[in-house]
Amino acid sequence: MKWSEITILTTNEAVEPISNILHETGASGLVIEDPLDLEQFEGEGFGEVVELDPDDYPEEGVRIKAYLPVNSFLGETVDEIKQAINQLLLYDIDLGKNQVTISEVHEEEWATAWKKYYKPVKISNRITITPTWEDYKPVSTDELIIELDPGMAFGTGTHPTTVLSIQGLEAYVQPGDKVIDVGCGSGVLSIASVKLGAESVQAFDLDDIAVKSTTLNAKLNHAHEKVTVKQNNLLDGIEEQADVIVSNILAEIIVRFVAEAYHNLRPGGYFITAGIIQNKKQSVHDQLTEAGFDIISTSEMEDWVSIVARKPE
Repeated sequence: MKWSEITILTTNEAVEPISNILHETGASGLVIEDPLDLEQFEGEGFGEVVELDPDDYPEEGVRIKAYLPVNSFLGETVDEIKQAINQLLLYDIDLGKNQVTISEVHEEEWATAWKKYYKPVKISNRITITPTWEDYKPVSTDELIIELDPGMAFGTGTHPTTVLSIQGLEAYVQPGDKVIDVGCGSGVLSIASVKLGAESVQAFDLDDIAVKSTTLNAKLNHAHEKVTVKQNNLLDGIEEQADVIVSNILAEIIVRFVAEAYHNLRPGGYFITAGIIQNKKQSVHDQLTEAGFDIISTSEMEDWVSIVARKPE
């Protein structure tokens, strides 16, 4: 089979929404070439990726690659992708150069080439994310391993918003907690919650591909008995009470369900938010405090922000 490689040169801010667009159109083997991945994140070195070649990365911006089967619908699919990406401008998302190019690759090249970008990554003090094909051995007795297959998931967990979310979970999830994951994507945050001792996780996403990915990854990590996955729009119609709610989605979406998150949290519960670009930090902060939350902490990594809020007892 022949495959078409679609390449989009954009910005770090646009990586996650564009990745979602590509997955929704049936793309496989997503690759994100972000020059910042070549550097260690400041502080404890979380997010360090080793054995990467600088020549594979753009000098400016972020390059996203995905693979589409060559068929009679290819032209229409590419047009749909371009239109959906341009629609992101309505959300004030900086698309950068927004250059889209197409090239043809053979199946054997597609099947192996993108795997070189994914190596085990230390995300927090205790959690390391590794692709399924890597034979990774824990380096400490309390290290927690999450296996992901990037071919079927929404990224590999190396994005700063995922790192910030998992660090927040590690800080606030207690054994026996009930967790809600809003916008579960690959399910990595749901799995991390279980690994950290959560008794149960309710994982919600409007995208059926995300629901399937979370279900598969939860089984892969032996967390499926504690993770319940459901297709749902944010917290609409959800009445379950949680000790922790985590959401790694765009700031524009977070502000839409702050009141619902407050309602679904038990007194003293924590709302961990990420996916917030710097210039949207204040609007999320204001929405949280207006709803009655106390702001507990604000963490930053590159251009991204995570805010942890607490519902008063």
